[in-house]
Amino acid sequence: MTTVRVAFPSEGNGGLDGRRAGHFGHCDVFTCIDVENGEIKAVSIVPNREHVQGGCMVPVNLLAANKVNALVVGGIGMRPLMGFKQAGIEVYHDDQRVEIRPVIEDFIAGILPKISDNQVCGGGGR
Repeated sequence: MTTVRVAFPSEGNGGLDGRRAGHFGHCDVFTCIDVENGEIKAVSIVPNREHVQGGCMVPVNLLAANKVNALVVGGIGMRPLMGFKQAGIEVYHDDQRVEIRPVIEDFIAGILPKISDNQVCGGGGR
């Protein structure tokens, strides 16, 4: 029995029927969804911490401390992506939809792609 905790950077109060935030580091909360044997077992909300310039590792450490195994983003910079990889957190990509529920359904179905290095954002200056 394998449980995976998937995090979504979210707007407002988050939740399964919430909306994904456009920039993971500046989201209001992270919606964490526990998936076990292809079923959603639990949904929890983790408040984001203040994201200061150069503080890309703050969300990495926050999610690692909350036992997150996977993250779904619409975009991410190379530095935090490397941090998530070092922390053993797989990063998946969907920049088309903002609703969380259909994206977690694709994750469960195994059809959500992992982010590739050429899909990362340039960061604040680009």
